[in-house]
Amino acid sequence: MGVRFWSAVAAVLVVAVGLIAGAVALIGLLRAELTDDVRQAVRGRAEQVAAVIESGRGVPSLTVGDQDEQFVQVLDARGDVIAASPNVKDLPALADPRQGSESTLSTPLDEDRFLVVAVTAGAPGGDRTVLAGQTLIGVDESTRIVTRLLVTGLPLLMLVVAGATWMAVGRALAPVAAIRSEVEAISAAELHRRVPLPPGRDEIARLAATMNRMLDRLERAQSAQRRFISDASHELRSPVASIRQHAEVALAHPDRLTSERLARTVLSEDLRIQRLVDDLLLLARADEEALRPRLRPVDLDDLVLDEVRRLRRAAPGLRIGTAGVSAVRRPADPRGLARVVRNLGDNAAGHARSEVAFDLVEQPDGRVVLGVEDDGPGVPPADRERVFERFVRLDEARSRRPGDGDGADGAGGSGLGLAIVAELVAAHGGTATVTDGRLGGARFEVTLPPDPAGREPGRRS
Repeated sequence: MGVRFWSAVAAVLVVAVGLIAGAVALIGLLRAELTDDVRQAVRGRAEQVAAVIESGRGVPSLTVGDQDEQFVQVLDARGDVIAASPNVKDLPALADPRQGSESTLSTPLDEDRFLVVAVTAGAPGGDRTVLAGQTLIGVDESTRIVTRLLVTGLPLLMLVVAGATWMAVGRALAPVAAIRSEVEAISAAELHRRVPLPPGRDEIARLAATMNRMLDRLERAQSAQRRFISDASHELRSPVASIRQHAEVALAHPDRLTSERLARTVLSEDLRIQRLVDDLLLLARADEEALRPRLRPVDLDDLVLDEVRRLRRAAPGLRIGTAGVSAVRRPADPRGLARVVRNLGDNAAGHARSEVAFDLVEQPDGRVVLGVEDDGPGVPPADRERVFERFVRLDEARSRRPGDGDGADGAGGSGLGLAIVAELVAAHGGTATVTDGRLGGARFEVTLPPDPAGREPGRRS
């Protein structure tokens, strides 16, 4: 039993309750209206007789049109019949006027009910009471006919409502069947397929559009995963091939490659593989939203100055400026932010012609801004978002150069350095952007949110 069945049942129940209540009200109103018509007619007849009696002209002729449906009686003060219509001439008083001016009863004239109205008329010999009655058979018959029509028509109407609801819901759910059939056929190998969009802008159309947007996201995620696996495999293949090549040369020509040189090459490539695997594991944790930094108070300026000292040893020909570095203490993950600073430093050193500059400042609103810039070629505006994606290398940085460190993106590394920066900064609640720098090259800027503890800017504990 599906939606169509229960929708039809619900529609029938709602309509049935409404129609039954309306039918009961209709029958009640019809009976009341017809009874009121009879009442007015009977009272008018009794008042006419009473008016004649009160005029002193005696009791008028009490004739009725239908002997079986009407009667008139005139009673004296003791309740004895002193005049009556021919059809009740020999009968005693058919109603007790003391019970009220109106009553409903059965009479010897007919088994049907009569409505009797009593009207008092003043007379010289004492008050008289006029009893006028009329059968309610017309009221009962009319009510009975309407009731039969309703009893016959309501079930037919319920069938019509059920059928119409069944067809309407079926037509409305037809696109759902098409959507379900298409979704059933979509697999991981066919994420390019989309569910059909029904015409209009109803809930089902919006559901189909939402499902298509979900499939778009899944397809993009699958494509990104495939690219990730392909790029990771390519990056791992390169050092493995290098180790194999040197090993084959050492075996084939022992005199051409010393064991020391072979060991140095193997160690270098092994470190390269280790760094790549560590980067991949970190990004995998970020994808699983498991990259939760372990916060503790950190002197961010010390992290920056440590990186500056490392770069000066690794690239003695570069001028590295630190004039813009100010003292900042902030709860953070020291290993994560040290990785951020190192990747940005490697990226700047790989692109710089002769100069790199670091700056670190805490804004009046509590935000911390770390900037690393160089005098290199910069990053084109069209690539400033893409550069933080995984395995992205710009055209001028595709060739790997010696001494690239742990894969800084700007120096032809693995293409993961800036992606790791973006993930680590996001884990701290911050953002990473790239703009034009004052030195003429690119400026990479990391912004961290205000300290939740509300410490005054620049103040150390």
